[in-house]
Amino acid sequence: MNEVSEYNARVWDRMVAQKSGFASTVSARVLNDPQKHINIYNWLPEGVHGKKVLCLAAGGGKHAPLYAAAGAVVTVLDVSESMLEKDRAMAEKHGFQIRRVRACMTRMDMFESSEFDLIMQPVSSCYVENLSALYGEVHRILKPGGIYIVQHKQPFSLQCGAFPEMSKYYVETEGHHKGPLPPVQGSEHREQGALEFLHPLEALLGGLCQKGFVIEDVREPWHGREDAAPGTFAHRSHHIPPYVALKARKRIDSGIAISTVFSHAGSH
Repeated sequence: MNEVSEYNARVWDRMVAQKSGFASTVSARVLNDPQKHINIYNWLPEGVHGKKVLCLAAGGGKHAPLYAAAGAVVTVLDVSESMLEKDRAMAEKHGFQIRRVRACMTRMDMFESSEFDLIMQPVSSCYVENLSALYGEVHRILKPGGIYIVQHKQPFSLQCGAFPEMSKYYVETEGHHKGPLPPVQGSEHREQGALEFLHPLEALLGGLCQKGFVIEDVREPWHGREDAAPGTFAHRSHHIPPYVALKARKRIDSGIAISTVFSHAGSH
């Protein structure tokens, strides 16, 4: 793994040791009805039973157990050994078979080409500087016609300050910022101490198309509340949507012209 990955691995190991909410496991109640929670946008209406699924940069005992409970053949990859240990413990507790791999998401040589039917990735692309390398590896290890579900931090959210001034949030970082973002303290939208990188929408969406994906849907998960106290996660999210979720499909024939389809995103 590279220097940034090793650094962020130590940050996540520390968050696990501190019992951070960012490293919480999935509840038994959710595991009793996994399809409801992996299909919130009706992106996987037929379920994942028997499918080979990679939970990418998704250690922590949350996503991998959820997909295992839904009957998938699950692999989870993460840079943090402590986060992967939480998956091991959850697998042992609930009787799941979960393959665990410690590696950087931009270098997944341990996987065969076209190995997975589905790759799901929670918010984590901000931890790598080379987004093109990430998308290239995802394309390589996903089967033709396979689905890639990924959620990113909105670039505008990463540009804005963590706390309001007179109930307003201000842009503090330029749109084409290079290198790690300025550090934050006490933010509920960013993980304190982690090295994060700003990726514009051109890279987040256009980069997928350039690698050979068709974007089938785009959503902005709604976490805002108008009456929330200023400075809280819900208050900031009401003013600045923090995330964007994408459903993309690897094109079967790379000779076909790429088209992107953006469905209308309602409030969720």
